[in-house]
Amino acid sequence: MQTPFPGNVANQLLELGPKLVRRPLALVPFRIKAEILERLLGLLLAQQAIDEELDFLHDSWVAIHVEDMGLEFEVSFDGRWQVRQPAKAEVTFTGQSKELLLVAAGKEDPDTLFFQRKLSIEGDTELGLEVKNLLLGIEFDTMPSPIRHSIEKLAQLIQQLQLKANPETA
Repeated sequence: MQTPFPGNVANQLLELGPKLVRRPLALVPFRIKAEILERLLGLLLAQQAIDEELDFLHDSWVAIHVEDMGLEFEVSFDGRWQVRQPAKAEVTFTGQSKELLLVAAGKEDPDTLFFQRKLSIEGDTELGLEVKNLLLGIEFDTMPSPIRHSIEKLAQLIQQLQLKANPETA
């Protein structure tokens, strides 16, 4: 997929895209966002739930902070997914939407992004490593098709925009 944008426009799209989503996302009541996230997690991690690979999350809360979109929430699993507003999580993952999306698509290594300080983890690092390893163990090809295709297309667009914005890093 080739983007028809010059470098400066590509850079602006990378910066402004999440900010354009931020305002309408802020207008959505948290309960609706939580229900959507609970359903998505249920779809994405259904097999892990069946295989009891999520037991380590029982009575533990993991916070996710997508800085550029102003999206913050905490998740836990006790036989079903629970999503709540930030309170007091044991571990917090923080990053920008583009890095998180590239990790989800398997296009970026989270450890590299942690070392580059593009992703951060604070709190219970043992729990954080278990979560990271769980997520890395998800086979991208086993994701529900609409989710997989959406993530793949967005990841490709982000990669193309990054190449246009910073051709010297290619």
